[in-house]
Amino acid sequence: MAMVAQQTGETLQERSKGKDVRLSNIIASKAVATAIRTSLGPRGMDKLMQLPSGEVLISNDGATILSKMDVLHPAAKMLVELSQSQDIEAGDGTTSVVVIAGALLEACGTLLAKGIHPTSIASSFVRASAKAQEILEDIATPVNLTERESLISAVNTCLSSKVVSQNSDLLAPIAVDSVLGVIDPKTATNVDLRDIRMVQQIGGTIEDSELVNGLVFNKGSTKSAGGASQVKDAKIALIQFCLSAPKTDMENNVVVSDYAAMDRILRDERKYILQLCKKIKKSGANVLLIQKSILRDAYNELSLHFLAKMGMLVVTDIERTDVEFICRTLGCTPIAHADSITADKLGAAEHVGDVVMPGSGHKVVKFTGVKNPGKTMTVLLRGSNELILAEANRSVHDAQCVVRSLVKKRFMIVGGGAPEIEVALRLKEYALGQTGMDAYCMKAFADALEVIPYTLAENAGMKPIEIVTELRKKHAEGVVGDGINVKKGGITDMNEISVLQPLLVSTSAIGLATETVCMILKVADLILVA
Repeated sequence: MAMVAQQTGETLQERSKGKDVRLSNIIASKAVATAIRTSLGPRGMDKLMQLPSGEVLISNDGATILSKMDVLHPAAKMLVELSQSQDIEAGDGTTSVVVIAGALLEACGTLLAKGIHPTSIASSFVRASAKAQEILEDIATPVNLTERESLISAVNTCLSSKVVSQNSDLLAPIAVDSVLGVIDPKTATNVDLRDIRMVQQIGGTIEDSELVNGLVFNKGSTKSAGGASQVKDAKIALIQFCLSAPKTDMENNVVVSDYAAMDRILRDERKYILQLCKKIKKSGANVLLIQKSILRDAYNELSLHFLAKMGMLVVTDIERTDVEFICRTLGCTPIAHADSITADKLGAAEHVGDVVMPGSGHKVVKFTGVKNPGKTMTVLLRGSNELILAEANRSVHDAQCVVRSLVKKRFMIVGGGAPEIEVALRLKEYALGQTGMDAYCMKAFADALEVIPYTLAENAGMKPIEIVTELRKKHAEGVVGDGINVKKGGITDMNEISVLQPLLVSTSAIGLATETVCMILKVADLILVA
C-alpha cells in the first residue's frame, strides 16, 4: 500500500515540475514583451540604451532593442530570436510580433490554469493562426507596384513610429524609389536590399539626405597638389595592386651605408612607380579607385604626385567588402596586376567629382550618369550626430523592407489596429462553431490579438477600454476599415488617412508568434548542461 502511495507521489511531483517550468517560461517571456510594449505605434516611447562599450543608442525598433538587451532566461531568448525572424521575413512589425506573443502566452497561462493540456492548446492555436491569416487575406486589397503613392502611404505608416517620423515626407519617397530602382516591378518576387548602399555622412540635417542614381563615397578624393577633383566622361579603373615600392615577404632591414647606393634605390623606386602609373594611364583610365591593402602601403606620396601630373582623380582605401557593389554599379572589373589592365576592364560615368556637403566642410566623391548594368542605388544620409544617423539608417532600412514585403506579397491592409480587431471578431464567430477545447482555445487566441489596438490606444494616452469597445462595435456593424487615429485621439476610417501596411507584416507576425508560443508551451523541463 505504501509502495502505491509513493509511486503516486512521484507522478504528481513530475507533473508539478512540468507546470513550474512552463510557468517560469511564460513569466520570463511576458517580461520581455512588457518591456518592449511601450514602444509600439506612432506614439510609442523610445528606449535609451547604454552598450557595454559605453556607447549610447536611441531606438524604438523592436529588433534593435531586443538584440541589445542582455537576456539570460532561455525562453525569453526565444522572443529575441522571434523579433529577429520577423525582421528577416518582413522587416517591419518587430515590436508587434513580440507583443502578440506576450498576449498569447498570457492566454496560455489562463488556459493551463483551467486544466487544458499544453498539446491541445498548441494544436488549437496553430489552427487559429491559419484561420487568422485566411481572414487577413480576405480583407486585404491588391496593390500595383506602379502606384507609387500607395507604396509611399505604406512606408509613411512604418516611419510614423520612428524617431525620424517628422522627416517621413523626404525619407518615404527615397525608400520607395531606391527599391523600385533595383527591380523590375512587373516580374520581381523579391528584393535584395544589398543592391542599395547606405552612405552616412555627419553634418547638415536629415532634410539634406538624397537618393543618388550612381555611387557615392563618404570621403573626398585623395590628391596631392594639382590633382584633378572633377572629371567628365570618366573611365574608371579599380585596382587591387599597390602603387608603392615592393617589399619582401619576410620582415627585414636593408642597411645602406653608401650615398650612391641610396640614390640608386630611390631612383629605382621612382622608376618602378612611374612604370605602374604609365600602364594605368595607357589603358585610358582617368579615375582610379585603389583597394585598401593590409600588407603594405596601397599608395604613397610619389604615386599620388605622378597620378596628379597625369590628370587622374584618385579615390583610396576602398574596402574589400565594397568591391562587388562598385563593380556592379560602374560596370568595371577589379584589376589584380598592372599588366592585366585593359580598356575593357574599365567602368564608365558621365561625371565624377568631389562635392562639398552643405552644413559641413566634408567632401564626398559622387559618380553620376552611370550606365548601371547591375541595377544598384545609393542613399546618402545626413544627420547632425551619430545617434540620429544610425536611427535614420535603421528607419530607412525598415521602410525599404515594407516595400520589399509588398513585392513579395502584393496585398495591402489598413493599420491602426483595424485588422487585429476584425480577425478577433471573425475568429470568435468561427470558434462558436467549434467543439470542446478548440472553442475555448480559439476564443482565447482571438482575445489575445486585441492587445495591439489596446496598446496603441494606451501608448497614445487614450482610454484603451473605451476605444477598443467602440472599435469592436464599429467592426461588428461591418465597418472593416475603422482603426485608431492616434493623432486625433479617436476612431477613423484608416483608408481616408492613408494608414496602410503590407499584408505580409501582419500574417508573418501572427504566424511566427504562434509558432514560438507553441514551442514554449511544449517545453516540460529545463536542463542545464555544464
